[in-house]
Amino acid sequence: MPMLTALKLFHEYLLVERNASPHTVKAYMRDLERFHAWVAALAETEAVDPDAIDRNTIRAYMGALAEQGLTKRSISRVMTSIRMFFKFAVRRTIISRDPTLNLKSMKIEKRLPAFVEEYAVAAMLRLPDTSTLEGARDAAILELFYSTGIRLSELVSLDRRDLPVDTGTIRVLGKRRKERVLPVGGPAMEAVRRYLAMRDAQRGGDTQPVFTNNRGTRLSGRSVYTIVHRYMRAVSEQAVCSPHVLRHSFATHLLNRGADLEAVRELLGHESLSTTQIYAHVSMDHLKREYAKAHPRA
Repeated sequence: MPMLTALKLFHEYLLVERNASPHTVKAYMRDLERFHAWVAALAETEAVDPDAIDRNTIRAYMGALAEQGLTKRSISRVMTSIRMFFKFAVRRTIISRDPTLNLKSMKIEKRLPAFVEEYAVAAMLRLPDTSTLEGARDAAILELFYSTGIRLSELVSLDRRDLPVDTGTIRVLGKRRKERVLPVGGPAMEAVRRYLAMRDAQRGGDTQPVFTNNRGTRLSGRSVYTIVHRYMRAVSEQAVCSPHVLRHSFATHLLNRGADLEAVRELLGHESLSTTQIYAHVSMDHLKREYAKAHPRA
């Protein structure tokens, strides 16, 4: 079977069986299409036989990516896409053996997630002018991000039915369309109530999206990113000021105050505890700094 045909089957597998998000599918397919184009140029034919691709071919491609200036982290991500494709191809008997077996991954340094200190978050949450509809909306967005640790995509997709204001919980649809119900803190819930009441009074209460723009349509992820960036930039000197930094702050502050790692994993919607453990490193760094500042013989 030509590789292009196998890639179409893999694309269908990601969408239907893996139930992967559109963003994930797009990233995998972009990596694999570029890999196919490179191999096709090498073989001087579009009809690439995936069974003819061996470990040395993949190593050569990794080297070509390095020569193009890609970082180790980016190359590692491409390698993940290629591994997934060949494992799929073996399971579907498209190829007879997996060329990525025993192929060592590039060692990359783990980047500790950036976060904002508690005092800076508190200052940021006081910034929106809640006497205006736009300010009330911005306050609700910031409060909800910090109170729940949800992702940007999860926040913008919220409908009113997902946020019953009398239960103190929120229902979100996470990666691979997995649903989880999260607790919402009092200040965040009150900010959402205030915003929705103000919006209903001014524009009527028939709008389903929780967060809307001036036209009454669902707020885009780009718009939410811009809102969070503006307020966070006012209180932090972080190189990146984004909703994801608020998510990192949510997790780090919980662990700093003694939360169980497994509980934080469930709140964040991580499938593996190893993904959450990076925040434990951040928390320990924080404890070491506090120790060094406070202990007389540190």
